[in-house]
Amino acid sequence: MSPQKPTILVTGGAGYIGSHTVLALKKAGYNVVVLDNLVYGHRDLVESVLQTELVVGDTNDRGLLDEVFRTRDISAVMHFSAYAYVGESVSDPAKYYRNNVIGTITLLEAMLAANVNKFVFSSTCATYGVPVVVPIPEDHPQNPINPYGASKLMVERILTDFDTAYGLKSVRFRYFNAAGADPNGLLGEDHNPETHIIPLVLQTALGKRDSVSIFGTDYDTPDGTCVRDYIHVSDLADAHVLGLEYLLRDSPSAVFNLGNGNGFSVKQVIETAQRVTGKPIAVKTCDRRPGDPPALIGSGEKARQILGWEPKYPNLDDIISHAWKWHQRRHGEG
Repeated sequence: MSPQKPTILVTGGAGYIGSHTVLALKKAGYNVVVLDNLVYGHRDLVESVLQTELVVGDTNDRGLLDEVFRTRDISAVMHFSAYAYVGESVSDPAKYYRNNVIGTITLLEAMLAANVNKFVFSSTCATYGVPVVVPIPEDHPQNPINPYGASKLMVERILTDFDTAYGLKSVRFRYFNAAGADPNGLLGEDHNPETHIIPLVLQTALGKRDSVSIFGTDYDTPDGTCVRDYIHVSDLADAHVLGLEYLLRDSPSAVFNLGNGNGFSVKQVIETAQRVTGKPIAVKTCDRRPGDPPALIGSGEKARQILGWEPKYPNLDDIISHAWKWHQRRHGEG
């Protein structure tokens, strides 16, 4: 009989990427405890779909964290709890630094007090700012252009210092554009407010929105619209399981980009969605948004070489088909 796999605490496990990672962890045989304050997470997905223990609370609540670690035999933490709206981070940076930075320090201190020293961190390509080379490698300069990206970069620096001082080992994943949904339709993207292009396009196809906006058609890209590297959320989840197993082998701290190494333009996303859904999608063209780089594409080569990560769904048709199945199930046909 194979030995019982350890228990993993997943903060933000009721959210989009967190819930998909909980599903991947459970499939891989891990026991999971979810901590989520349910500001953006979905209780029903954790309790009915994932059937996983849910602790409702905040990473800033040290007493609760100490209780969780004292009453459960946790071997590692995966940390997805973060506010992630770029525009809001500009208008309300205090909210972002309090939650994303102070909340993470509180969590790390609780881990150290409980002798838990393995940490998988959900970072972002927003730490790079405007790229000087594409595809972006991990050693690309980090110059975030908004408080959201700055808050994630600050945590990365904290993790480096905590490794040096306290021996806390971490894997940091810098994602590109998470997209898609569980291929079986169990989980998917359900934000309020929604800001991501693929769900906005699919909500338009469902008749929930009148149109989808294209912000800028005059970029230096093949069709003038922004190009992004869309990475299937189930591929992201698989990478997190591999990153956890890397740490459980007592490997050194490391950082990995999670991207497909190629990009699709906003127009390509809309055209693909029209083909997949068979529905017309009305488009409005708007001015550029400040701070939007023309192209963000990440090299996933290091994750492939060191973790053995191989994306299963790099194809935009698959990403949108899986998301469409989820949106139809979650939001109905209008």
